[in-house]
Amino acid sequence: MKIAIGNDHAGTQYKFAIVETLKSEGIEVCNYGTNEDSSVDYPDFVHPVAKDVEEEKVAFGILICGSGNGVAMTANKYKNVRAGLCWTKEITELTRQHNNANIICIPARFTSLHQAVEMVKIFLNTKFEGGRHLNRINKIPMCM
Repeated sequence: MKIAIGNDHAGTQYKFAIVETLKSEGIEVCNYGTNEDSSVDYPDFVHPVAKDVEEEKVAFGILICGSGNGVAMTANKYKNVRAGLCWTKEITELTRQHNNANIICIPARFTSLHQAVEMVKIFLNTKFEGGRHLNRINKIPMCM
């Protein structure tokens, strides 16, 4: 499996921990995030992740910023991207099961590092339920 990850300055330490975990599980990671703590503009790191997901160059994307909102808003501008803002394990699971999200957005300032790593594991290992949910997600891009 291949995953793309991007982060701004608020998510640098989270990114390092997540990448280490993914690599230990044999997952290839495309790192588009900053490696610094200096202030940067999150869209610069979101666009390459969202583009890779949209073009199916990667199976999933991971985005991290302070609130998770900015990265989610930016990623969801891409037609075939469903980026879900997740701050609990339960929301993470439902984001995959019901919304077939292909990018998880993590709010680094509102989740612990351990919690973020656990959410990524849940996100990658939870299957989309399909059924009634498929009809709903098929309606998402209709307003574009």
